[in-house]
Amino acid sequence: MKIAILTSGFLPVIDGVTVTLLHRLKRLSELGHQVLVFCPSYELLESIYPNWADYTGHFLPGVEVINLPSTSFMGVEFERNVTSTSYDLVLPRLAQFQPDVIHVDEPDRLFLGFGKIPAIAHAKTHQIPCTSFYHTNFLEYIDDFFPLPAPLQTLVRWLCKVFITQRVFNAYDVTLTGSKTTYEKLQKLGIRNALYEELLGVDLAVFSPNLRQELFFEKTYGIEVGDRTKLLFLGRLTPDKGWKFTLKAVPKLVQKLGSNRISLLIAGDGELRDTIRQSLTGVVDFHLLGRVSPNQIPALMANSDIHVTTSKKETKGLTLFEAFAARIPVVAPAAGGVLDSIQPGVNGLLYKPDNTADFVEKLQLLIEDPDLRQRLGQQARDWVQPYGWDQAVDRLVSLWASRLPVATSP
Repeated sequence: MKIAILTSGFLPVIDGVTVTLLHRLKRLSELGHQVLVFCPSYELLESIYPNWADYTGHFLPGVEVINLPSTSFMGVEFERNVTSTSYDLVLPRLAQFQPDVIHVDEPDRLFLGFGKIPAIAHAKTHQIPCTSFYHTNFLEYIDDFFPLPAPLQTLVRWLCKVFITQRVFNAYDVTLTGSKTTYEKLQKLGIRNALYEELLGVDLAVFSPNLRQELFFEKTYGIEVGDRTKLLFLGRLTPDKGWKFTLKAVPKLVQKLGSNRISLLIAGDGELRDTIRQSLTGVVDFHLLGRVSPNQIPALMANSDIHVTTSKKETKGLTLFEAFAARIPVVAPAAGGVLDSIQPGVNGLLYKPDNTADFVEKLQLLIEDPDLRQRLGQQARDWVQPYGWDQAVDRLVSLWASRLPVATSP
C-alpha cells in the first residue's frame, strides 16, 4: 500500500504525535509499504535540535520524510506549524506519489497553518480514502494560552468548535482515536465520523525494568538523589500540562512528608521552566533535566519510582504506557484519556482533579509504602503487555485496507 501521511510534527520533537508516528513508520517499513510523510521543518531551531536533519529525506526503507516551511505555533517558538505557502509543496508531491490512502494527524492544527483542510480536496478529486487522527484536545487548551473573561472564553470555544473542530474532522472519511474516553468526547463535540480502536502502544522491549541500576542519576546526570523517592514529571513545561496545580500542590506534599523524602525529576522544556525553578527552589529537592533524547527516556523511566502527571487534558497519555512497561506506577488526575489506562489500585492511583489534598494523599500512600509501589509496578507491567506497537499499527493497516476498499495491500 502507498500511504501519504500529513502530520503536525515529527522527530526530533518528542510528544505523543511524534512518538506514535515514529513507531508507525517503523512498522509500515517492516511490512513493505511505501510511505510519504509531510511535516514541519525544524531547520530554524537548529540550536535546539541540532540533529533535525537526521529525520528528513529517506528515513527508513520505503519511507520518505518531506519537511515543510514552518513558523512558531501559538506563540511557542519551539512548537512549529506549517505555513500557508507550504501547502503548494504538498499537492505536486501527492500527485506524483499517487497514494492509495491519505492519513492526517492533527488536521485541526495543520488547518490553522495551511488555511485549508489538509488533503481533502485532493483526496476527493482523485477518490482517495482520507482518514484523520484526533491527538490533542486543542479546545481545552484555549484558556491555558489565551486567558479571557469567562463569557468571551465560552464564545471563543464555541466558534472554534463549530468552525474548526467540527468543520475539519467531519470532512474526513473517518476520525480515529485510540481512547474510549476521547471517543465519547468527540461524539459530544459533534464529530459524526469518530471511530475508536486500540491504535496506540508501547515498545515493551525498550521500556524495560531491567534498565534500573544503582546510582543511575549520579552517573548519568551528575545529580545526588540518595534514598529519596523519585517522582518523574515527563512532558512539556507549558500551561496545558497542569503545572499551575503542581506548583500549588508540591509545598503541601512537602509539609506532609518533610523536605528530604522526595526528589522531583522534571524532564522537558518550555515557557514555564523559569517559573518552575523559582517556585520550587528552597521548597523541595528538584532537578530540571531539560530535553531528554528519546533513547534516554526508557532508562529514565525505569530508574524513577513514580510517574506523575497533573494534566487533565490528555487524549490517551503514552507516557503512562511507558511507565507501566518500565514497571513503575502512575499518579494522575481522574480526567481525560488517562481514565482508559489507569485502574486504581492495580497499576496506579487517581486523584480528584484540582484537589491538592487528594493529590497529596495518593502520593503519600505510594511514597511511604515501597511494597505497594513494587506491587502496582509489576501489575502495571502485566497490564500493558497486550499494547505493543506492532499490534497497534497492524490494526491501523487493517482498518485502512478493510474499511477503505480502494487501499491495496503490499
